[in-house]
Amino acid sequence: MRTILISGASSGIGLNIAHRELKEGNRISIGIRDIESIKGSIIDPKKWPKGKIIINKYDALDKISAEKWINKTIKTFGGFDTLINCSGVFSKIPFLFTDGEEEEIFKILNINFLAIWNLCRLSWEHLCTSGRGRIVVLVSMSGKRSKGDLAAYSSSKFALMGLCQTMRNIGWDQDIRITAICPSWVNTKM
Repeated sequence: MRTILISGASSGIGLNIAHRELKEGNRISIGIRDIESIKGSIIDPKKWPKGKIIINKYDALDKISAEKWINKTIKTFGGFDTLINCSGVFSKIPFLFTDGEEEEIFKILNINFLAIWNLCRLSWEHLCTSGRGRIVVLVSMSGKRSKGDLAAYSSSKFALMGLCQTMRNIGWDQDIRITAICPSWVNTKM
């Protein structure tokens, strides 16, 4: 049995990963912005045995919420061995952006790259302690190639792919394995 933190599990790929992990008997700790969004969903805690799932308020732009999420998970489950990062946002900001769009570019980089880096950094010691740490990051095909003119989005995903490769380099000797998943378009609101 694994104990897994999953960000971005209120919809799409994250929601389905969370559901699958529950069905496989793992314990999960969900970090999402809108806790109400999962009521009645396939991962609603009321549908699962007590002690299988905990829901945490997590805002990718708020470092304190990441710390609280990790601490609550450790207090409730005694630790964790896996982190699955599914949170992210989309942007159509092009290469030739207009004045004033810098704020959205910074927001995209903060959510799609820096927040994930921070969550992995804050989790690292606990993953090392587990002796079988795993980090899974939903990157995107946009982290391997840039199609069209989605400059802000693609840049954030390329940076994320670089982070995954670096974590793999330093995590290998500490028994932490990194997996970067690069799906193409997914039929979600994003």
